Amino acid sequence: HSPGKGSGLRSRRSVRPGELLYHDAPFAYVLSKQQLGSVCERCLRRNENLLRCSQCKVAKYCGRSCQKEAWLDHKQECKCLKSIEPNFPPDSVRLAGRIVFKLLRQSVCPSERLYSFSNLQSNAERLSEEMKDGLRHLAQTLQLYLKTEIQDESQLPPAIDFFQIFTKVSVKIWL
Repeated sequence: HSPGKGSGLRSRRSVRPGELLYHDAPFAYVLSKQQLGSVCERCLRRNENLLRCSQCKVAKYCGRSCQKEAWLDHKQECKCLKSIEPNFPPDSVRLAGRIVFKLLRQSVCPSERLYSFSNLQSNAERLSEEMKDGLRHLAQTLQLYLKTEIQDESQLPPAIDFFQIFTKVSVKIWL
């Protein structure tokens, strides 16, 4: 940890530009709306002949093995996607939903050997009120999206705060 800079990796030897330093599975990920249907939800390979989930009809897979491997992450998401048809949530809301489900399962990911989700830095104090309002709107959208699986947000552990999740994982540059 570097005060004011966050967490990172340090090398004890000289590193060449472009050299791979670390590789691991992500804690959570989603395909962008544009990629849905042309890329397998599990292995992320492009494929013209993907099999779609018979329940939500959104997720698509190379075959049964990819579908089985993805089921733990997709099971609750599948119910949420079905519950809001014909609407479709923004990519950031789907990602936050997967993070919530993973945190609720208390699932440990290999990438957490470096740091856990709770260790990620929140940038809330550095955001303008307008940006905070935008994230609050996303948090409300997430709450509606997850309604079939999480009826009462107040029953969640304190570590799972919808607004704080967005301050930690926002893809766009907010600062």
